[in-house]
Amino acid sequence: MASKTKTARVLAVSNQKGGVGKTTTAINLGTALAAIGEKVLIVDMDPQGNASTGLGVPRETRRITIYDVIVDGRSVHDAAVPTAVPGLHIIPADADMSGVEIELSQADRRSYRLRDALARQGEDGSAGYDYVLIDCPPSLNLLTLNAMAAADGVLVPLQCEFFALEGLTQLMKTIEMVRQSLNPSLEIQGLVLTMYDRRNALSGQVAADVRAHFGEKVYEAVIPRNVRVSEAPSFGKPVLIYDLKCTGSQAYLRLAKEVVGRERRRLKSLAAA
Repeated sequence: MASKTKTARVLAVSNQKGGVGKTTTAINLGTALAAIGEKVLIVDMDPQGNASTGLGVPRETRRITIYDVIVDGRSVHDAAVPTAVPGLHIIPADADMSGVEIELSQADRRSYRLRDALARQGEDGSAGYDYVLIDCPPSLNLLTLNAMAAADGVLVPLQCEFFALEGLTQLMKTIEMVRQSLNPSLEIQGLVLTMYDRRNALSGQVAADVRAHFGEKVYEAVIPRNVRVSEAPSFGKPVLIYDLKCTGSQAYLRLAKEVVGRERRRLKSLAAA
């Protein structure tokens, strides 16, 4: 996303396996980044609209959604709505998103609709976001391709359970396909271990296997299984608002600090090159 004054880091939060904490991570990482002073936009690309619900945006108030941005060319500025978290905005989604694949079947730049919308928003520096987090659907479709075509990197939530690595293999193939066909600069931003249960030996084994394979790409911060994290969306709140002191909230704050630290090191190395 090009901007004369500020360039946001655009991250697709994606895993084609469902139930891994993808939307939970998008909501709570976005909240934690805002809590430490970053300006954040979450783009809800899932027709279920769970990120929107989890941030307290009622369905009846979603007048302009990501559907209107992608299909009708509405601006990111018009679609983004503030949340209860200072510095955090969201472009909501609703069930209309289910029809995007058909409606854009003959459209020009059908896989670049989100990328183009973010670029238009950034042309005059009016966006001002530090991070854009795109909550992807748990499948490979046109919405996921739009997210990855728009992103600088993919942030992968990975559940610490037996089948996690199988889903990860498929996601790596998808990222490579997107690199070759849509977005050569797409990279793996990092992997986040979620739903970690220290009482379960399997959680530790999965975490060790992932770290052995991906090394420094795996964040040090680990998101534990935590009932407060599970409860928070039913109240339309991120867990950091629902219960700041719980282990889940503290883990997401550690993750946010790690994300920012990595980004600062990346920018420093680019400046030095």
